Amino acid sequence: MLIDEIRQTPTKVITEAQRESYWEDGYLLLEKIIPDEWLDRLRAATDEMVERSRALTASDAVFDLEPNHTADAPRLRRVTSPVDQHPDYWAYARDSLLADIAADLVGPDVKFHHSKLNFKWARGGAEVKWHQDIQYWPHTNYSPLTFGTYLYDCGMEQGPLGVLPGSHDGRLYDLYGDDGAWRGALSPRDAATLDVGRTRYLEGPAGSVTIHNCRTAHHSAANDSPIGRPLLLNVYSSADAHTYTFNPLGSSHAEEIVRGTAAKWAHHDPRPCLVPPDWSGGYTSLFALQQGEKPASM
Repeated sequence: MLIDEIRQTPTKVITEAQRESYWEDGYLLLEKIIPDEWLDRLRAATDEMVERSRALTASDAVFDLEPNHTADAPRLRRVTSPVDQHPDYWAYARDSLLADIAADLVGPDVKFHHSKLNFKWARGGAEVKWHQDIQYWPHTNYSPLTFGTYLYDCGMEQGPLGVLPGSHDGRLYDLYGDDGAWRGALSPRDAATLDVGRTRYLEGPAGSVTIHNCRTAHHSAANDSPIGRPLLLNVYSSADAHTYTFNPLGSSHAEEIVRGTAAKWAHHDPRPCLVPPDWSGGYTSLFALQQGEKPASM
């Protein structure tokens, strides 16, 4: 849907001013919007994921491990598709306020795309370099948006999400390197052109939600603090957005309508989108790609 069409439907959760701010800046921060009951369930599910990872000695299709991960001292970077790993993650993606907020921002018909649980482990959790999301999983339009839920308080020392306001209406960057290999991040040359002094770091207490558009340039610093930072990410789109390429983070719930009804027509944005490599044969993670690690066999 076009923004003027979405404006015709009143918001249900956020204010009209917040909706306009998202469309103008490409992001929102909603502090302490998630009730404690949800946080308790999500924290318990996350503790289960950490316990499951102890038995692993290498990354697999679900768990992306830091190189120094051990059973006694687990260090995760990501749980892929947590909605398929524990029922409370899917219940949260489908039944919480997230999908209602998505409807406020992209229109009443909302589709789930994918989820991931990113960790910045204490004392050394990896940085995420400047990038935009949509080049990883192109759609027919640019409605996809990512919700990040802080399960615990997140301050500057934990490496919160940093977004560049207004960048969603600017240039879409090439995430391939000069050698033609996929890097998953802006080149140093392109990153140097960003006005990083305008970066907004989205700190927030537990239960806060960050939202950023799929074209918004963003990054986060390494976590060198003694406190870890798990961040649950859920991606939605308008129902009229359809994928062009294989979803490297697919799940059993991909393309499920979580609000409203399925679209009869696809909406095509006239702006082009970069096409990523064919990951149908396997995929590691954003962390491994950005750090130039050798892909694990999958």
